Amino acid sequence: MIISINPASGQTLNSFSPDTPEQLETKITECHVSFNTWRQTSLTKRSDLLRSVAKELKKQQNALALQMTAEMGKLFSESLAEIGKCAWVCEYYAEQAEAFLGDEIIESDASQSMVIRQPLGTVLAIMPWNFPFWQVFRCVAPALMAGNTVLLKHASNVPGCAQAIEKLFQDADMPQGLFHNLVIPSSQVGDVIRDNRVNAVSLTGSESAGRSVAAVAGENLKKTVLELGGSDAFVVLEDADIEQAIGNAMTSRFLNCGQSCIAAKRFIVVKAIADEFVEQLQAAIKRLKPGNPIDKQTTLAPMAREDLREAIHQQVLKSVELDATLLCGGKPVERNGFFYEATLLDNVKPGMPAYNEELFGPVAAVIRVADESQALTTANDSVFGLGGSVWTEDDTRGENFARQLECGCAFVNGMVKSDPRLPFGGIKNSGYGRELSLLGLHEFTNAKTIWIR
Repeated sequence: MIISINPASGQTLNSFSPDTPEQLETKITECHVSFNTWRQTSLTKRSDLLRSVAKELKKQQNALALQMTAEMGKLFSESLAEIGKCAWVCEYYAEQAEAFLGDEIIESDASQSMVIRQPLGTVLAIMPWNFPFWQVFRCVAPALMAGNTVLLKHASNVPGCAQAIEKLFQDADMPQGLFHNLVIPSSQVGDVIRDNRVNAVSLTGSESAGRSVAAVAGENLKKTVLELGGSDAFVVLEDADIEQAIGNAMTSRFLNCGQSCIAAKRFIVVKAIADEFVEQLQAAIKRLKPGNPIDKQTTLAPMAREDLREAIHQQVLKSVELDATLLCGGKPVERNGFFYEATLLDNVKPGMPAYNEELFGPVAAVIRVADESQALTTANDSVFGLGGSVWTEDDTRGENFARQLECGCAFVNGMVKSDPRLPFGGIKNSGYGRELSLLGLHEFTNAKTIWIR
């Protein structure tokens, strides 16, 4: 059985029976067969479908947000915002796909030559629990719009969200077989990837999961897009607007209880303003209030699972043991559920978990540096390369710094975020490929050259 647990109470919400071999076979077959019809469906009809899905998202937003909060634990206000963003990405691709998928005419020795975009087939979407709707929709919307069909393997702790997404597509009158939710354990994912009827894989998840999926896909020559972990640098230079930086630091670090791949995790602050920044950050962190994520007064949600809470607690303890300064927090909250105190570590150095590893929870790590040059070196001293931000009153200085950050998304005076209009993805151990925007639509298409004498 696959069990759903409420992170705010620790109580079981529901249990789900895994797909039988016959059910799994039916779902894969239906997606494979439906592809041959869907790929020939006009862009107008595909757009109409995505707009219908967007309408259902808006219509059902309260119920879907409640499902998300109950099963994953995020603040209800954040769940509502996530549903709204899913509607946006559907509408975006409904509007832009015709231009994105148009033939690209290229001059050559031919009378006419061009590049056309054609769908690959059935895409297996392996999605995480931390943004259980958004991560799915930012993959599925462009994949469907390009003419592919999709099989979803969602995280095992959000089976109710996965079921709700499948029902949402049914409510939007999606043709049978374009999308199926696979209720299977992780141990069966490799077999699905190996199936000849599955043509590509998109995974958002941990570095270890990415390596495992990429290995199986590589053995079978399947196209993959991997969006993995991150340890984003939040660089504060001496001429930064401290108030603006603090506000964004709090949102970026503690949104979703810090359980975000693109959250600010390493606060790299130049010596000249470090004391002031840390003092204000500590004061803001202490104002966070844990509680029922449904309540409007709650500003710190629970972590999604008990094992995740224990993992970050051990990272904090080990960092303090290695002489990081614990300024606040540092332990589980004494109440039901999987709450962890909002934590601030100062004087973080290389060799500490807070410096070298991803902190996937409500823990901020401050790394003090001498100047801008050391700030850049420190920001790039990471195996991860998803996103990063720099804070300075000088836009030119900020852009120059951003260009030198080793990551897929660099922001100047703004927190790293995903936006349907902008490509999203990382380098190094944060994965490869891009989601969203034009590039995200093109990932699961065949760029075919046509040459005519």
